[in-house]
Amino acid sequence: MRKKLNITEGIFPMPVLMVATYNDDGTVDVMNAAWGTMQERNTVALNLSESHKTVKNIKARGAFTVGIADAAHVVEADYFGIASGNSEPRKFEKSGLTASKAEAVDAPVINEFPICLECEFIEYQQNEYGCGVIGRVVNVTADESVMPGGKLDISLVNAIAFDPYTHGYYKVTERVGEAFKDGLRIK
Repeated sequence: MRKKLNITEGIFPMPVLMVATYNDDGTVDVMNAAWGTMQERNTVALNLSESHKTVKNIKARGAFTVGIADAAHVVEADYFGIASGNSEPRKFEKSGLTASKAEAVDAPVINEFPICLECEFIEYQQNEYGCGVIGRVVNVTADESVMPGGKLDISLVNAIAFDPYTHGYYKVTERVGEAFKDGLRIK
């Protein structure tokens, strides 16, 4: 038997994305964004309002990065979601994390997050159904620690997902099937 739940702000699992930009003074700004996805193979869509410091930076610089948050840095990732760059100018510095300049865009890569998508800002959309930043992915990098033998092993990323029903974070680590193959057994 199924039971009715309250409508909440999302679908489980939601990604925990670290959106990073440079502020006007060149310091690093990072925010936690669970409302984001790939729109196409090379297009990122982030449901972010214009009130975020990060959105102002994206529009000013024309670029941003998206890091995949991992279990080893859940405290920092959560902090980036509860502290606002509008009121806490030393937000990134307080986290203790480090950054380096992205190879392809004018935005920082947060070194501790194992996967990073470097994005060019395409446009900001706002209509009756929501708002958001659209970006073109121009480069993707991964830390060598998650690439044994030179190939990405997603189980080593220890990515985290957000549960909007209980406000928890969960590790995404175990492979349970083969996409575009397992279903053929039914066919």
